[in-house]
Amino acid sequence: QVQLVESGGGLVQAGGSLRLSCAASGSISSINAMGWYRQAPGQQRDLVANIFRSGTTNYPTSVKGRFTISRDNSKNTVYLQIDNLNPEDTAVYYCKATERFRDYWGQGTQVTVSS
Repeated sequence: QVQLVESGGGLVQAGGSLRLSCAASGSISSINAMGWYRQAPGQQRDLVANIFRSGTTNYPTSVKGRFTISRDNSKNTVYLQIDNLNPEDTAVYYCKATERFRDYWGQGTQVTVSS
């Protein structure tokens, strides 16, 4: 079992930045990848960043250059740095841990960007 707790969301003005955190606990050694997703009201949940066990990262084209995923293995924490926020980034941001046969999700953290 893996437990994930996100934090760092909030209300920010357009053009600002936020750093989200996802603290993992439990069977961390079984995790192959960590990802950040977001879901706006009435929309599907979409991937915004991935980091694999190797350290390789990937991003969808829509957020590349503004979103940066990183990790601190000593703290079992994955971060998502979001720069130059715009109102379209308003969503609940979720952290996901991927094992070989199972995924785990955090509870999400709300990001609201005002214009």
